[in-house]
Amino acid sequence: MDTLISMIKDLRIAIAQINHMVGALAENCTRITQIWTEWEGDADLIVFPEMIVTGYPVEDLVFHEQFLADIHRHVEALTEHSRQHQSAILIGAPWKHQGKLYNAGFLIERGQRTLLLKHDLPNDGVFDEERLFSHGPLPEPALFRGHKLGIMICQDFWSPRVAGHLKDRGAECLIIPNGSTYETTKYERRLFQARKRVTETGLPLLYVNAVGGQDELVFDGASFLMSPSGEVIFQMRAFEEDIRQVTEDTPESVTAYPPLDQTMYNAAVLGLRDYIHKSGFSSVLLGLSGGIDSALAASIAVDALGADNVRGVRLPSPFTSQESLDDAQDLAHCLGIQCDTIPIDAAMTTFQDIIPDLTGLAFENMQARSRGLILMSLSNQSGALLLSTGNKSELATGYATLYGDMCGAFNPLKDMYKTKVYDLSRLRNGWKPSFAKGPDGPVIPENILTKAPSAELRPDQKDEDSLPPYEILDPILERLIEGEESCVDVTKDGVSADIVTRVYKLLRSSEYKRRQACPGVNLTTKAFGGRARRYPMVNKY
Repeated sequence: MDTLISMIKDLRIAIAQINHMVGALAENCTRITQIWTEWEGDADLIVFPEMIVTGYPVEDLVFHEQFLADIHRHVEALTEHSRQHQSAILIGAPWKHQGKLYNAGFLIERGQRTLLLKHDLPNDGVFDEERLFSHGPLPEPALFRGHKLGIMICQDFWSPRVAGHLKDRGAECLIIPNGSTYETTKYERRLFQARKRVTETGLPLLYVNAVGGQDELVFDGASFLMSPSGEVIFQMRAFEEDIRQVTEDTPESVTAYPPLDQTMYNAAVLGLRDYIHKSGFSSVLLGLSGGIDSALAASIAVDALGADNVRGVRLPSPFTSQESLDDAQDLAHCLGIQCDTIPIDAAMTTFQDIIPDLTGLAFENMQARSRGLILMSLSNQSGALLLSTGNKSELATGYATLYGDMCGAFNPLKDMYKTKVYDLSRLRNGWKPSFAKGPDGPVIPENILTKAPSAELRPDQKDEDSLPPYEILDPILERLIEGEESCVDVTKDGVSADIVTRVYKLLRSSEYKRRQACPGVNLTTKAFGGRARRYPMVNKY
């Protein structure tokens, strides 16, 4: 068989595609030893994701000497523990070596430890490892039970130079421990690079990725084995923990990577779930307006945490239609969540008494801020984390109120354009992730999907009173943001120059709001709020 095992027939390799928690050294190492014990006698080598000891990315934790000392202590303990096992492990952690700090890997077997240093460091998108680590030398193959393993840590996989060097030094295969984050096009890019590496070297390639949420990042798993001919012959589940063995007798076993919209929904659920649980919380609350954004956010929350841990709150004003109240109640019923109602009329009257001549946009924003104040107070009182529900289209154009609807600790929709919110809502009504805790069947009422979106802050208000229709707006935003195109480039395709210029001005002038927005799940290559997109707040270009 044209696989890793056909070249190393006497090795049994287990892939531990598992979730980790940054900074939880004892917990992570306990998980390593548990898996090690479970696979004793069934695997010669257990391969874990990148930096499994510390979780990934560690960011500025590595500047704390005590943190590094604790890492050293735990790795030493694992090395000593290896004397009890016949199997070996491949793990990773930050490591000081000869006075420099590295992103390192360790092949540990029977009391011995082989140090592996990452050569190429990612310094774009969401990672800036050159700020933290030194570049290791070009790696040499690791000797393991009579074989030469070409181990490349994450970013080294993207370099033909590293793979070529390992091949020239006699490597018999390529093994890549990863902490590769989800983005809408990342899986295809991984496969493209993997096929380049196996074509260049003629070696099989084993790609072992992490899974789980960390802050705004989501690791999607989907570890795979690729033959020298570029065929994926073994692939693990996406967005779920998975531990499997690759042996000489392993049949082709490919778990298909989900379609785009399913991956985005999966990532939102997993990112929210892990942010809540890893932060020490168990429940969330959110405002239910009867609109599409809060409906999808509530659905994601129920799928992530279960209906008993999600609370919805209706906050009607004199401008809230009965239709919206009914839609919010129907949504709560479909999801099986608690739904409370707290009118904001009294708060509006009080603010109007305090602030003379409160009219126009200030009057509308006061309503949003009244709701934000109530929801934040409920969060403080109950201990449930408040979810923000603004979408990427609104954040891009500034169609959101600071200290109002932008209030919240986390936003599962932060990197979804409005049209994508509709797409994923329709998707969820006909499909549910395998790991979701929500109900089967449709969960978002049809009326929410079909009515015109409105903030309902004045009589007969519609979003299109202030913004271009979303089917026009979102493609423009995507070209300006993800595509980094100019207004001139966008208008070449027949899009109205006036609309493009207006949208660009809204995008540029709203940066200060996005700097104050809560974190949310990264889904695209240019998510707001992280390191992937950095623009000045004061910007006249």
